[in-house]
Amino acid sequence: MLAAGLTMQTMFALRLFKPADLEHVIRINKLCLPENYSSLFFMDLYERFPKTFVVAEEDGEVVGYVMCRIEKPFPGGGLFGIAKRGHVISIAVLPNCRHHGVGFALMKEAMNAMVEYDAKECVLEVRTSNTAGVGLYRKMGFGVKRTIRGYYADGEAACVMVKKLPFEPSSVT
Repeated sequence: MLAAGLTMQTMFALRLFKPADLEHVIRINKLCLPENYSSLFFMDLYERFPKTFVVAEEDGEVVGYVMCRIEKPFPGGGLFGIAKRGHVISIAVLPNCRHHGVGFALMKEAMNAMVEYDAKECVLEVRTSNTAGVGLYRKMGFGVKRTIRGYYADGEAACVMVKKLPFEPSSVT
């Protein structure tokens, strides 16, 4: 077990993703997000960056996940184009488990794991209409770097948000 969270409403534990979790993660992805991925995509990220693929469990049931990859920016990007960055590809929490700290805990765990891969910053895209997501990321110290119009398949824009690593709890307001 990586970490655990406890609130008045729920208790959850975090752990690394296992291939046996794939069916549950895909179900959560399809239920919670309009962007869906193939099982091969999930497994490719797991195989390449296993430390950044984390699930949250409540009573033995997977209730959320975060999956990431580690990237090297194009020349001229990042810190002189040589710094690695962690990229949050997907995060989702079942609706009945939201607002209990699960998303925050998943993000914190993923960012800590990114540092183990020598990442210097964390980047993600979030729908401009996802006020809860934008609020969570701002609370964690992310800033909006830019907005990409028409980023999603349905034409919605995305905020590109970035935070320097390592994650510092003192930076949370």
